[in-house]
Amino acid sequence: MKAKLKLIVFALLFVAFFTGCDDFVEEVEVVAPTAEESGEVFEPIQFVTGVYGRHTDFAYAFSFLGITEMISDNADKGSAPTDTGADKNLLDGLTHTTSSPSIRAMWTQWYKTIGRATQAIEYTETFEMTNEELRERLIGECKFLRALNYFWLVRSFGDIPLQHIDIINRAPTSDVYAYIEQDLLEAIPALPFKSEYAASDLGRVTKGAAQSLLAKVYLYQKKWQESADMANTVITSGEYDLEPDYAKVWRVSGENGLESVFELQGRGEIVAHGIQQYSTTQGARGPSGWGWGFNTPSEDLLNAFNVEGDDIRRDATIIFAGETLFDGRVIDAGVENPRYNEKAYSSANAGQGDGDKNIRIIRFAEVLLIRAEALNELNLSSDALTNLNRVRNRVNLENITTTNQSELRQIIWNERRLELAMEHDRWFDLLRTGQAPAVMIAHGKPFETGKHELFPIPNDQLIQTPKMMQNPGW
Repeated sequence: MKAKLKLIVFALLFVAFFTGCDDFVEEVEVVAPTAEESGEVFEPIQFVTGVYGRHTDFAYAFSFLGITEMISDNADKGSAPTDTGADKNLLDGLTHTTSSPSIRAMWTQWYKTIGRATQAIEYTETFEMTNEELRERLIGECKFLRALNYFWLVRSFGDIPLQHIDIINRAPTSDVYAYIEQDLLEAIPALPFKSEYAASDLGRVTKGAAQSLLAKVYLYQKKWQESADMANTVITSGEYDLEPDYAKVWRVSGENGLESVFELQGRGEIVAHGIQQYSTTQGARGPSGWGWGFNTPSEDLLNAFNVEGDDIRRDATIIFAGETLFDGRVIDAGVENPRYNEKAYSSANAGQGDGDKNIRIIRFAEVLLIRAEALNELNLSSDALTNLNRVRNRVNLENITTTNQSELRQIIWNERRLELAMEHDRWFDLLRTGQAPAVMIAHGKPFETGKHELFPIPNDQLIQTPKMMQNPGW
């Protein structure tokens, strides 16, 4: 197994000593252990690594799938008709409620991670260290992780509490985005380039990761020039390139590779459980299967690949019943569902709870598409084509030549769908581009404008903090 972040003891230490961060709705006094109390002094790097550890929880293997892919036109619930997956049938049908456990799980997960990141920053800022460069780097890593989790929250719920300011009153979306930008802008100068990290630090946040996330954050706010410029900084850094073989990106040999900007790190060694059951929940179900069969690529996604003549990305994204995979595994024609998510497949770890599969959060291909979209919105459509066609050429698709802004906009949006299929961004793309109402209604799902643009604040949260306002329509 290649070198990965050491998530074993450090995450457990964080839980033991920073329990106050682990519940958003309760105010608990947090006291860091002293050397006398604990028997040893814990280095800031241990606590910072514990922030990464929060991204390996089971929520990312099930609840996360429901609110990012199953809810969209990219995927269906899958599994057996009688297996609801707690609420995955409701998310798939766009009939989720304020009590849906998947929504509550991610709300809780993201806030717990933010709390942990903030405590790690405070601990690191006051810890006696001689290596100031390391101190700044560790703080930068935490600011990126905090920004990432706030970005997931603001896209999902809109106005949200900024935890360090107020745990009840919801800050305007613009304030949340401003805070995310601040964290990332402060992190960038403190972080090394990917090539500057030692092999033992593989998977830690890099300068390019913070710049790429910031380019995406700008894109969501329609700050086109800022987005285009920040994406270009990453593109011209010389740190990344497209993996020549698209299919390799999803295999173990492609993890943290040429194209990788940031990934959630998984590993299959007990007790460092990796991302719990990420591959299992999406594995083939039935004869010769190894999983639960959830989050299956939809027929609509399959048709979108076929219409584009996009065989390479189709076959790297979808496992078909009856096919033989690249590693020789034969998929029985009698499995429960006709299609499964190949991007979640682990050749060495199929069916095991302690997963070794990384979740790709930002890839270089997306950075290229971010710049293409931003340039097109700036009426620089000819320049946008360079980045768009670079992504298409990798999978042997013909160049796009139109410079009509409206036509090119639709092409770029479709390219994002095909390039990033099953990578947990489709639902948010549909919402930010205004496509969600028409797309969902066309699929027979009851999208209500003014309601379904946001998830509801979980009912359990409102019971504990009744002064927190609910989202419209819920």
